[in-house]
Amino acid sequence: MNIREISGLVGVSAHTLRYYEKIGLLKEVRRNSSGHRFYTSRDLEWVKFIVRLKETGMQLEKITAYADLRELGDSTLQQRQKLLEEHRIRLNSVIESQLNHLKALDQKITYYKEKISS
Repeated sequence: MNIREISGLVGVSAHTLRYYEKIGLLKEVRRNSSGHRFYTSRDLEWVKFIVRLKETGMQLEKITAYADLRELGDSTLQQRQKLLEEHRIRLNSVIESQLNHLKALDQKITYYKEKISS
């Protein structure tokens, strides 16, 4: 698939994909005979994972560190697991905080509903 197709499938711009390639998140992107980027299904799955990590708040530096470890192969499985576990802890903290905010908003909405209906 070309850059426009993968861009549409993962929801990031072609510019972002090129940037990911530039900073080393996407390595060895193939080119077709015209020199245009050609992405495989494996590339697609990797970009989806990058986007998921980004959307959950992982910084590009950490994602790049993960990508570098991934590139080294199975000898880095424990390091990658640790990196993801650390991110999971941070993400759980953010989710807990957001749930507390949601609870406070719900309480305020309930207060207004009760005030308005009385």
